[in-house]
Amino acid sequence: MSTQKILHCTDYKSPFAYLAKDPTYALEDEFDVAVEWRHFTLDIPSFLGAVETRTETEWRKVRYAYMDMRRWANKRGLTVRGPRRVYDSSPAGIGMQYAQDHGVFRPYNDRVFKEFWNHELEVDDVDALTAVLDDVGAPAGGFTAYLAGEGRRLHDERREETEKLGVFGVPSFVLDGEIFWGYDRMDLLRERLAGG
Repeated sequence: MSTQKILHCTDYKSPFAYLAKDPTYALEDEFDVAVEWRHFTLDIPSFLGAVETRTETEWRKVRYAYMDMRRWANKRGLTVRGPRRVYDSSPAGIGMQYAQDHGVFRPYNDRVFKEFWNHELEVDDVDALTAVLDDVGAPAGGFTAYLAGEGRRLHDERREETEKLGVFGVPSFVLDGEIFWGYDRMDLLRERLAGG
């Protein structure tokens, strides 16, 4: 039987994507699967409304989402501090691609998620991201050019391709064309992988 492929769509500014990080690593340890990690940069205003014009209902959804996320985070001993503003996380996502290309994906991924959700890193701060890449062993000198050129083009193409698959949020998993959206759907994904 050949190795199954899972497309995992994530975004560093999603707390639920942060919660899904380690369980997604575990999928490769527990099942015969290869996980392709893809940064799917969320457009927060289109997803949750622009901050300046959110309705009370939209604010209730946002507050509930963070309350729910903290329940999950507390069960796992994770610190998750609310973001200080609405971010364009594409620089960090393009950094993910760069880290993948240089064989340092997991250390980069771990650092960016943890430090962003602990208010130690901004996901749009190119200098800080370059320093993380350097620390984890990527040739950081090439990142700025990659970010402005090939990396941006690839990021945008992959985002468009991912939308065409039907993905609309993160964390999402695509297995044999079937989408599993949300950290709380990972048990359903596991059942599918186990043949349930």
